[in-house]
Amino acid sequence: MRQRRLMNQINVVPYIDVMLVLLVIFMVTAPMIQSGSVNLPSVDKVPAPPTDAMIVQVKPDGELSLRTSGNAPEKSFSRQDLIAEVQSVVSTKPDQPVVIAADKSVKYEQVMNTLNDLRNAGVSKVGLQTQVGKQ
Repeated sequence: MRQRRLMNQINVVPYIDVMLVLLVIFMVTAPMIQSGSVNLPSVDKVPAPPTDAMIVQVKPDGELSLRTSGNAPEKSFSRQDLIAEVQSVVSTKPDQPVVIAADKSVKYEQVMNTLNDLRNAGVSKVGLQTQVGKQ
């Protein structure tokens, strides 16, 4: 009579199959998971921008305008003309503060591009204008 040889190894193929199925399920469901809502901070009191600050407005349609002082009318500029105008002012007043006032619907990319343009134009003091929000 022949003796049956005992298996001394565990068959791991079914475990690998289960792990691959779980991996596929995870990869399919991971993009569907919604991240939580982001509660951005709001401020109680908004300090007024300095009266001598230049205000660069970024409008919803991407148009840029510049107000050189508090009472001056705003003028619309292309990106290159805005940089040239800011550089001419900064060359006479190196510490001239500039405030970016962007519409709520403007993409962050436009605001960041404007911020980078102002930094490249030599502006050392750049701020973002905010408004009083609900808590």
